[in-house]
Amino acid sequence: MEVKVVNISGKETGAKVQLPDSIFAVEPNDHAIYLDVKQYLANQRQGTHKSKQRNEIAGSTRKLYKQKGTGGARAGNIKSPLFNGGGRVFGPQPRDYSFKLNKKLKSLARKSALTYKAKDNNIVVLEDFSFDTIKTKNYIQMVSNLNVADQKTLLVLPAANNNVYLSSRNLKKAKVVTAADINTYDVLNATKLLLTTETVKKLEEAFAK
Repeated sequence: MEVKVVNISGKETGAKVQLPDSIFAVEPNDHAIYLDVKQYLANQRQGTHKSKQRNEIAGSTRKLYKQKGTGGARAGNIKSPLFNGGGRVFGPQPRDYSFKLNKKLKSLARKSALTYKAKDNNIVVLEDFSFDTIKTKNYIQMVSNLNVADQKTLLVLPAANNNVYLSSRNLKKAKVVTAADINTYDVLNATKLLLTTETVKKLEEAFAK
């Protein structure tokens, strides 16, 4: 797939870049995408939720009333889950929600997500650029020039660039990652995928391994 290259002013440079079919034109696998997104979201969970069981509640262990003859149900102590302020039955406990996926499956999921973006013409290729200073208005001006200011964007850089990253950090609909950190969730969550010419080469190298 051939895409025209534009600069950060939104003007065509006259150059074109070939998006490799092995990455941007594969047979999409929706189940692989589902598993990869599920793993990503699971890994974001802290898993620190905790409720107290009856042995952890502060309270007396005295038997509330005699076992028989009251006409009511038998009761042990005030920490029973049946009473207000008692322990919780089968409550949440700290746990690790992460799980493992094979590298080939994760690779297929990412290529499937990139393929969907390419099919919908939601990929913009920029010539390599950088900001001299950290200014949010520079990033706002760039996305405005590209006519994507009102859309969720994911800018994928070939390597870390602190000026570009920090310039975008305050913007709700903008996210900047490196080619090494690209993931299926971020690709699908963005409306427009912004790549640089060098990023395309980095992705080709990464998926070729």
